[in-house]
Amino acid sequence: MSDLIQPVKKGTVDQKTNPNPVTNTGTSSLGKDAFLQLLVTQMKYQDPLNPNTDTEFVAQLATFSQLEQLQNLGQTSTNSQAFNLVGKDVVVKTTNSTGETVFKQGKVDFVNIAKGKVQLSIEDKMYSMDDLCQVIDGYYLVQKDIPKINEKINLEFDKDNPSDIAFHVDMGKGDYVADDVAIVINGNVIDAKYITVDNNKITISKDAFADIKPGIYSTTVVFNDALYTTVAGKVTIQVKGTEAPPDGTPPEGENPPKNVETD
Repeated sequence: MSDLIQPVKKGTVDQKTNPNPVTNTGTSSLGKDAFLQLLVTQMKYQDPLNPNTDTEFVAQLATFSQLEQLQNLGQTSTNSQAFNLVGKDVVVKTTNSTGETVFKQGKVDFVNIAKGKVQLSIEDKMYSMDDLCQVIDGYYLVQKDIPKINEKINLEFDKDNPSDIAFHVDMGKGDYVADDVAIVINGNVIDAKYITVDNNKITISKDAFADIKPGIYSTTVVFNDALYTTVAGKVTIQVKGTEAPPDGTPPEGENPPKNVETD
């Protein structure tokens, strides 16, 4: 008690600084250990003229037990969440050598729990679970990088005035980049010699349409990336014009050539 009550000299309280001050560092959380210390201190320094009853202490102990169970439940939940992150792509917040805040993206290799602290292993480095910012679905990452055709494309080919046709696609990036494609029109695969790929531009030679009858065709594009991504229903080609008969007979409505007699 002498440490808690200032000495009185000549009827006044001595305000001199304690020669052996105790520095206490505050904290923003009140754990079960701090709660138990408060309870013990309350029992030790209770007013002897108005002591706390047994019922009050029992109620406080019950509250302490509930607090401990809640904290244990929270820790168990955190551990369970961490275990579920193994094999998933995440983003954690950390600092570099200059003290700047940076974000690290990678796959969680394993989870380490020591002294109540949960750490995630990402590319052989440990990061605190508290630094976790994002959890990214693997399917989303694949879909983001694979080749794709972002908008519907409508093309026309005129057999009476033939010319090459071209359109643009996204050839992908990272592990899923493609450098060539296959084109399927009306169920037939176009010969590769008629297809040219230049970065994200695909050109189909006019010679590829020689045997294709007039009509509207939904075209399928197959990329040669790691997944052989296939995009159907995005490109439509309308073939117009007059189709020449296979036997050389002139189209209907035109007069056949007259036979030329020779002497």
